[in-house]
Amino acid sequence: MARKDNHVVGIDVGTTQVRAIVGEPRPDGTISIIGLGVSPTEGMKKGAIIDLELTVEAIASAAAEAERMCGFKIDSAYLGLQGLNTELINNRGVVAVQSDDREIRAEDLERVIQAARVIALPLEREIVEVIPREFIVDGYDGIRDPVGMLGVRLEIDAMIVTSSTTSLRNLVRCVNRAGINVSGMILLALAGAEVALSDDEKELGVFFVDIGGGTTEISLFQQGKLRQLAAIPVGGDHITSDLAVGLRTSFYMAENIKIEYGSAFASLASDEADIEISSVGSREKRQISAKEISRYLEPRVREILQIIREEMVKMGWPELPPAGAVFSGGVSQMNGLIELASMIYESDRVRCAEHDFVGIQNPIYTNAAGLLYFVNRQQYRYSRQERRETTYQSKPGLWQRFKDWMFEIID
Repeated sequence: MARKDNHVVGIDVGTTQVRAIVGEPRPDGTISIIGLGVSPTEGMKKGAIIDLELTVEAIASAAAEAERMCGFKIDSAYLGLQGLNTELINNRGVVAVQSDDREIRAEDLERVIQAARVIALPLEREIVEVIPREFIVDGYDGIRDPVGMLGVRLEIDAMIVTSSTTSLRNLVRCVNRAGINVSGMILLALAGAEVALSDDEKELGVFFVDIGGGTTEISLFQQGKLRQLAAIPVGGDHITSDLAVGLRTSFYMAENIKIEYGSAFASLASDEADIEISSVGSREKRQISAKEISRYLEPRVREILQIIREEMVKMGWPELPPAGAVFSGGVSQMNGLIELASMIYESDRVRCAEHDFVGIQNPIYTNAAGLLYFVNRQQYRYSRQERRETTYQSKPGLWQRFKDWMFEIID
């Protein structure tokens, strides 16, 4: 397991960075972040591995940094799964409740989840995860946790997460070669939403938009569940490339300028020429203004936001849902992005993801922190089911107790 002395580990392998994060669960269900490692990588492009060795080195470097902070060696972790090569399939499963007293046990849940996994898939794809949306007991739907209830027929409405076999196995291989076992795969859209979205937002309807270095993911949450997911192969690297070409400077310098001075809305940027840069092929340095920088950034940011809007429309939302849109990822912290998105989407229901983890308030850590919270919540739910099972097994089932009571009355 990815727990050592009650610790949980998550790894987010992004296009530009690898993030390893270690958390310690608290009794109240929250998590304390006790280790964090970040390493740049050149082994990924648009969410896909293009250099195995460079990716392995980045994972090992991020894990080593996290180990120095938390004080123990990371031997296993939960791995984040990007949405670019991911497909969501809705499916249902049904089983008969096996116990004589018709009490639904954890084993029945496992069987019905396995029944939902029975789908036809192409050879190049495989199932990563089965996520229950709701359970149905004898026709009564909307049930989130049927353990302990009485019934004859148990059904599940599930979302099947599938991924490209090649990309999935190459990613796992990189993590394994870095000396870390993969305890499980978690869809990053679900992980990020765990800390970026409130329960009310997910219930009303909200878009969670993660703009990463090479890809952008748009996920729709409604009625408390992930409903749709889309990914596009554009992100922060495209913005940096435009800036590097426009300023005739290196990609590295353009990235630093974008982070420190960039604005997605040129009208919000200063026109004072106080930023010093050097051009490729020239030793002389020159002064430029933040407004000039923004003139290169804004067109690409507008294009990305408009592509995101088109994906939202394809999902059936010509207007934003009641809870609007929440942006995450490195690009989301760019000055003026929220204002520009509000203007393009003609809505004030647009905000940047926020969380209160000490030392990692930056939105680029949203998915990594979400991995820990998602795992912790699942483990808490399973431990609660185990406690219930122990209670049920220590005394007669509800149906049996009812029958005993009826026999006593008759006698």
